[in-house]
Amino acid sequence: MPKPVVDADLCTGCTLCVDVAPNTFEMNDDGVSVVIDPEGDDQDAIQEAIDTCPVEAITWE
Repeated sequence: MPKPVVDADLCTGCTLCVDVAPNTFEMNDDGVSVVIDPEGDDQDAIQEAIDTCPVEAITWE
């Protein structure tokens, strides 16, 4: 099963991924999104988070 990965160098901290898939993503102390549970939300929600990322910082691995 593919897992979502956040490129911390690209992430701008917009929080859209957390809004869409809060059981998968959270913001760290640096204001960057991190994956807390790659299976926390269903794949459709994670894909929506990937699709809404304005800087394309999230991909499937």
